[in-house]
Amino acid sequence: MSNITKFLLLGAIVATVSACDTATGRAGGGALAGAALADATDENMVAGAALGALAGAASCGVPGLPPCRSGGRYY
Repeated sequence: MSNITKFLLLGAIVATVSACDTATGRAGGGALAGAALADATDENMVAGAALGALAGAASCGVPGLPPCRSGGRYY
């Protein structure tokens, strides 16, 4: 698979999981995006997935982004 195809696939994955509104959902989406980006740039996919998951889970507390839900309630 060419790199441009991988980047387009990454964009589709990010657009699909961008609506995740829980910390777990954002971590999963970040892991997918991180692994896809690491694979497209010929880097370590496991490290990319780990960093993506951390960034996704940490995005719940970033001002300006929609808050994450926990148990059906917003933080």
